Amino acid sequence: MVGPAAHRTGRARSLHAMSVGTSALFAFDNSFVRDLPELYRPWQAEPASAPSLLALNDDLARERGADPDALRTPEGVAALIGVSVPEGAEPIAQAYAGHQFGNYSPRLGDGRALLLGEIVDVHGRRRDLHLKGSGRTPFARGGDGKAAVGPMLRELVIGEAMHALGIPTTRALAVVATGDHVVRDTVLPGAVLARVAASHLRVGTFQWTAANAGPDVLRRLADHAIARHHPAAATATDPYVAFYDSVVTAQAELVARWMMVGFVHGVMNTDNTTISGESIDFGPCAFIDRFDPATVFSSIDHGGRYGYGNQPTVLQWNLARLAESMLTLFDDDTDRAVAAATEVLQAYPARFRQAWTTGMAAKLGLGDLRPDDRELVDDMLRLMHDQRIDHTQWYRALAGVLRGDTTTARSLAADPAAIDAWLDRWHHRATDQAVGPVEVAAAMDRVNPLYIPRNHVVEAALTAATAGDLAPVTELVDVLRHPFDERPGLERYTMPAPDGSGPYVTFCGT
Repeated sequence: MVGPAAHRTGRARSLHAMSVGTSALFAFDNSFVRDLPELYRPWQAEPASAPSLLALNDDLARERGADPDALRTPEGVAALIGVSVPEGAEPIAQAYAGHQFGNYSPRLGDGRALLLGEIVDVHGRRRDLHLKGSGRTPFARGGDGKAAVGPMLRELVIGEAMHALGIPTTRALAVVATGDHVVRDTVLPGAVLARVAASHLRVGTFQWTAANAGPDVLRRLADHAIARHHPAAATATDPYVAFYDSVVTAQAELVARWMMVGFVHGVMNTDNTTISGESIDFGPCAFIDRFDPATVFSSIDHGGRYGYGNQPTVLQWNLARLAESMLTLFDDDTDRAVAAATEVLQAYPARFRQAWTTGMAAKLGLGDLRPDDRELVDDMLRLMHDQRIDHTQWYRALAGVLRGDTTTARSLAADPAAIDAWLDRWHHRATDQAVGPVEVAAAMDRVNPLYIPRNHVVEAALTAATAGDLAPVTELVDVLRHPFDERPGLERYTMPAPDGSGPYVTFCGT
């Protein structure tokens, strides 16, 4: 069975006629395979009946040391979905466990994914090349192992947006239509995502290892993670405590950055919490329009566990699960191990607040937050909620106030008069600095995006792509790669969903 004709011809990216061997594509060096054979199963991707390149991230390919033209050949496309294994690649399915919505699942793993291998890029950084939707593995748990075009393109859209916003993230190197169909609520064209990440080590990796592989493997996993992500911990007095401390800091800063742009991950399970501090897995994620801390998008998050305002607390809970998995590394004495972990974990709220307050100061053009600024920020957030103010438009409108335009900011409130007193307070504070208001406004524009992945725009683009028209996704990605720069003709990308659209709902069934 083959996919729609549009995925094989016209609107899919054409493949160049030049033929190259797969050995020319990437230079692999697979440290995870060498160091941790207990934590994976060697595996092969399933065949695809008519693979066709839908999207290729040329800049990311070059950064990985690959030639985009080579990746567009039939041999390159076959390698990008694992059907043809490039020289040096050692495809594996990784094992991990995880708490999903608070419930422990002892055996998750790469059920429909493969780590194709590791590449040392042109900057000397080690990066995973990972496939998603490449077929069933020993960890598949009853699923078909496949993925659909829409969700894989979502990974491209969101990953590129996050990267452009300065948020650590996995990124899509390519999306390839398989020519096969997958069955979800309906029959959909299938696709494979080729994803780049600092690694795919997760809190769930440590959970699985602690439960199944023994202390020696756990220590080797920690040593591998230290060398790869937090090398300074290796020279600390207590390297494993220092490593845990570094993960806590990286994750605290990551979630603060999510909050700054109104991002809701939607499925903050421990298997989606990385050791590197990168954002990963963009299934039911979305961005808030009108500010509301209780915002939940996921159709299965009935209790709001992973709502926007709960994300910092959930992250601390996930980090506690990492500590539990590492206790035997912290100290042979359980009480001392628990005390060491508790001391680090108790520092998390302060680290998150520091990242949050630093970010808010920049968003509001205040330099460093002063003690009495906290009330200013808290009052603003209450007004944004009460007045149903769009989260992204608001901060750009505040910069406009410093340029003499108060009309735009007031127009965002349900009752414009209700925000006047706060605007006066903020304006007085923002202009009480050594630099002038024009310079402050310009600094605000450099950190407050004009363009984010508006949910209704993303859905419309993915719907078009599923039907074979890639133009809306291509344009959307181009817009999101320059989120701070206003460009004429792109006004529709700045607008929230029209009134009456109803609540936006996302789904995990990708």
